[in-house]
Amino acid sequence: MSRRCQITGKGVLTGNNVSHANNKSRRRYLPNLQETSLLSDILGSAVRLRLSTNGIRTVEHNGGLDAFLLSTPNRKLPLEAQALKRRILRAQEKKAVAAA
Repeated sequence: MSRRCQITGKGVLTGNNVSHANNKSRRRYLPNLQETSLLSDILGSAVRLRLSTNGIRTVEHNGGLDAFLLSTPNRKLPLEAQALKRRILRAQEKKAVAAA
C-alpha cells in the first residue's frame, strides 16, 4: 500500500537530517495517514479510505464525502477518488430514475 492520501494525493517528501556539525544524510518526511471510514449518504454505506489528517479535515469542511467529491473537479482528484466519485454518480442516477 502506497503512502499517499486517497483524497488529496499528498505523499512522501524527502529532505536532509542536518547534524550540529552540519553533516547531511537523506531522510523521508511521511504524511500522517489514517485509516478512516467515511459515511456516504448516496451509497448508503461506509467507505474505508486511507487519508491524511489534512484530507479528513478537508472532507468534513466541505460537507462530507459525497459533497466533497461531487464539488471537486476530476483533474484535482487522484485515481482512487475518481473511481469513488463515479460510483457515487451512478448510485445518484439510479436513485433519480427510481424516484421518477
